[in-house]
Amino acid sequence: MAHTTNLEQGGSKVLMGTLLAWLAVLIYASSNSIVTLLTEIGEVNQVMGRNAITFCNLLALGSAISLIPMIFLFHKDWTRDKLRALTRKDWGVLTLSAILSSALTPALFFYALDHTTVTNVVLVGRIEPPLFILAAWFFLKETLDPWALAGGVVALVGAALIIALKGDGSSFSLGMGELAAVAATLSFIASTLVARVGLQGVPLGIFSIYRTILGTIIYAVIALYLYGPFHFQDLFAPVVLKWIWVYAIIVIIIGQFAWNIGLKYARSGDVALATSFSPLAAIMIAMILLGEEPGAGLIPGGAVIIAGVALAQYGRFRKKRAEKRAMERSMELEGSANFKGV
Repeated sequence: MAHTTNLEQGGSKVLMGTLLAWLAVLIYASSNSIVTLLTEIGEVNQVMGRNAITFCNLLALGSAISLIPMIFLFHKDWTRDKLRALTRKDWGVLTLSAILSSALTPALFFYALDHTTVTNVVLVGRIEPPLFILAAWFFLKETLDPWALAGGVVALVGAALIIALKGDGSSFSLGMGELAAVAATLSFIASTLVARVGLQGVPLGIFSIYRTILGTIIYAVIALYLYGPFHFQDLFAPVVLKWIWVYAIIVIIIGQFAWNIGLKYARSGDVALATSFSPLAAIMIAMILLGEEPGAGLIPGGAVIIAGVALAQYGRFRKKRAEKRAMERSMELEGSANFKGV
């Protein structure tokens, strides 16, 4: 009876983790649309003729707010012994990761959103899965997964098909927004590779908090240098403080909570399946919240993206089945040997 109860509890945790992983994917898929919608609200509710809800203000204040749950969750990692254990190499990699992931990547994504549609940013971002697989294979010497690579390439073809069939004439050229989205994707890949190579021995709490604080400071310094000393003068304007909580609560707090719990309890295949549908979810959310029209290519391009997802999932299923058969075969050979000694 106790064994059955444990199985039921384990199954319920897996189900909860899977549902929360899907919730987190939907929230993250909506984040670009939420940011764009908030800037449009700021344009309607200006402060002395200025839009106070800018991408820079959202990034700076949102990053500061994100420190609240991080400090609550990871404050135990910030001990004197753990900090002293970090080498100069660790601090150097931490700093490089902070520049890439918390300053350069979000700045490029926000710049892209300011110069093109959410749909285009999402579709251009489809270059990330196959490029990341190739980068991990080339730089980290990880085993190349041909099924995942093929699925990513097929999904990329689907994204290209959606762009090609938009029919507005702009889809056949790369503007500043699309180029910024490409650069942001490359920066994200680089930051992930840096983190995986150099931060394996660094506590997660130190990594997360240091990266957020330093990245926000660097981004603010660059913004002040480029745009002048009054660039953040509306950071604490009432309209910003009113609407920043929509972004902070939905995307940062609920999104991070759901994602962390999902990663803890959901099966890796379920998480991978959920994240695979992120681009289609982002496009649909942009249609609902912003009224963006992806064009006639949505259905055929979306079908190709789903085919790519299915191909990658088939590869994962086939790999697991092969591993299971190999394990069963080894058990059969062990049993037939009849020798249990050392």
